[in-house]
Amino acid sequence: MTRNRVGGITIGQAAAFAGVTVKTVRHYHRLGLLAEPRRDSSGYRRYGSDDLLRLVQVRTLATAGVPLSEIASLLGAGPEQFAAALADVERRLTDRITDLVARRDALHRLADDRALLPDRALAVLDRMTELGFSPDYVAGQREALVLFRALLPEGLDHFLTSLEQRLDDPEYVDLIKRSVAAASWEPDDPQIEELARAIAANLLADRELLALPAGFRIGPDTATRYGLVDHHREDRSPVWARLNALIQAELRSAGVPVPDP
Repeated sequence: MTRNRVGGITIGQAAAFAGVTVKTVRHYHRLGLLAEPRRDSSGYRRYGSDDLLRLVQVRTLATAGVPLSEIASLLGAGPEQFAAALADVERRLTDRITDLVARRDALHRLADDRALLPDRALAVLDRMTELGFSPDYVAGQREALVLFRALLPEGLDHFLTSLEQRLDDPEYVDLIKRSVAAASWEPDDPQIEELARAIAANLLADRELLALPAGFRIGPDTATRYGLVDHHREDRSPVWARLNALIQAELRSAGVPVPDP
C-alpha cells in the first residue's frame, strides 16, 4: 500500500471536522482568514493540524457573532487586546439582541393592530362590528384609519371624535349600511343621488363635526393626502366612487371645506 508523500486531510474532511461547508472554507481562504495549505503530489490541498486549529478558531469566532472582517486581527492580538475585542463584540451583540427583541415585540403588536392604530381607533372599529357592519367594511375602515394616521396624523383625533358621535346616530348607521349595500347597484341608478343627498343632509345636521381641527390648514399636499384616504377602495366599486363624489359635491355646495385633490 502506497502513501502520499504529503500528509494531512482533504478540504472535505477539514470542513466536516470543523462543522462547516467546503464553500465556507474556500470563503475563508479568499478573505485571508485561513492560509492556503500545501498540496499533495496530485495537486490537492492537504490540511494539517495547524490548519484545522485555525479553521476551528475562525469558525468559533464567526459563530459567536464576530464579523469576519475583524477575525484576523483578533486572532493576532495579545491576551489583553483579545479580551477587549471580545468585550466590544459582546456589547454590539447585546445591542443587536435588544433591537431584535424590540422588532419582535413590534411584530407581536401588529397581530392586533396596536402598532398601527391607537386604542381609541381600535375601539371605534369594535363599535362598528357591534353595530353589525360586515367584516369586509370594518377591514376597509381599518385600512383607511391606518392611512389617516400616517398621512394626516394631526387630524386623527378630530376624525375619531366625529366617528364616535356619528356611530351613536341610528340614522347615520343605517345610511352607511345602505351605502355599503349599494355596491351591487348599477352606477347610473337614480337611488345613488337620493342616497348621497340623504347622507349629506345627515352629516350637515351636525356641522360642528365637519369643521376642521384648530390649526389645521388645507394646502395642495394636504388635499393629496386626504384624497388617498378618502378614495381608498373606491376602485372596487364605481357606485362607491360616484356616491362619494356626489356627497362631497353636496357638502361643498353647503360651504363645507372638503379638500379637493
